[in-house]
Amino acid sequence: MSQLRASRPGLGVCVVICIFLFLYLRNPVPEDPEEGPTSAGGLECGFYPDELCSALFEGKPAAPQLAKFCKISHQSQILAHLHTSGNCSGISQGLRFITKPLSAEEGNFPLAYIITVPKEPASFVQLLRAVYAPQNAYCIHADREASEQARAAAQTLAGCFENIFISSEREKATSAAVTRLEADINCMEDLAHPKFQWNYVIKLCGQDFPIKTNREVIHYLRSRARDKNITPVKAPKATSTTRPRRPDSSAEEPTHVSPNRRAHAEPPHNITVYSGSAYFALTRKFVEFVLTDIRAKDLLQWSKAVERPEQHYWATLNRLPDAPGATPHAAWEGHICAIKWRNEEGRAHNGCKGHYVQDACVYGPGDLPWIIRSPSLFAHKFESSADPLVVTCLERWHRRQVLEQAEVPLEPQWHFQEERPFP
Repeated sequence: MSQLRASRPGLGVCVVICIFLFLYLRNPVPEDPEEGPTSAGGLECGFYPDELCSALFEGKPAAPQLAKFCKISHQSQILAHLHTSGNCSGISQGLRFITKPLSAEEGNFPLAYIITVPKEPASFVQLLRAVYAPQNAYCIHADREASEQARAAAQTLAGCFENIFISSEREKATSAAVTRLEADINCMEDLAHPKFQWNYVIKLCGQDFPIKTNREVIHYLRSRARDKNITPVKAPKATSTTRPRRPDSSAEEPTHVSPNRRAHAEPPHNITVYSGSAYFALTRKFVEFVLTDIRAKDLLQWSKAVERPEQHYWATLNRLPDAPGATPHAAWEGHICAIKWRNEEGRAHNGCKGHYVQDACVYGPGDLPWIIRSPSLFAHKFESSADPLVVTCLERWHRRQVLEQAEVPLEPQWHFQEERPFP
């Protein structure tokens, strides 16, 4: 009896250990996710589930607990590749840049881009790798208003890719000052160097994202533009102080735009001034004309007294009959950038599913079906800080379109990791 009492404490310890082992084996500790940390909510991170993105593109509502996770970690992973890869090869592979022309057609028709760095560095990296092709040229305007992180990201990428460079002149690209226009022209002067061979230059800002692949952009420029410039013009009764709007269907011809009140003189050379979009696709010959023609130079000087000069400068010069690639009678032609304007709700679109900033929609996940159905080449505007899921899903969808159109063997690192295949 005394022997039995002495063994009871040891028996109790044994029972406790057995219960613990049973529970542990029944519910093992989950393995670490394949990539990325965990979010604040404790959910697995690294990339968004592809079935969630597919549901959003189909217009299906996503479960709130899925739509809200990984808000920060995905962006931090993008930036981590810029600092931890150790060399340019590691950065290129880690960020999944496409490093070869994907078809002979693309290799023989290079493009140039002017891109303004935004405040959000991860958004800039996502935009750049989406439009990147090794045969193209990219002039990056490192805006003084951009964050230090964003400028550092641009500098790192420019140091790793010969066809990416920072503009030799920096201007504070504010929306209401001539310096934004001068920043574009500074980039054009750099791109005009003979070492860069390109057919069209396209202007983008850091809050844009492509809807069409590089190959589709080329098809559009060849079939629709046909060596002509694309500089959309506003509807009649527009003024040089208003934001660009798509004209009503009844509007056939653009009209003269009165000089801004701040201008103390009429436009030089008796030029008729038109108002339009700050977005453009310009031929190389037209860019050379802008950099050398006395009318272009004098109009630039005159524009320093006008608000938002980038919204009339390109549209005006493109309507000079003797300008290369000019379209003197064009109206709002050319689907360069899709924007949901507040005053077009119910007519041109079904409303903003994100939120409006200065009457332009900052896209939410519910806008994705409308975006990918748009005939435009690019879309504006995105803010990763508001909802990174929108750009992440769009980026993965866009990369699939790019790789499906490729006519060369695909490199493994060009694929984004997928949790489950798209339907």
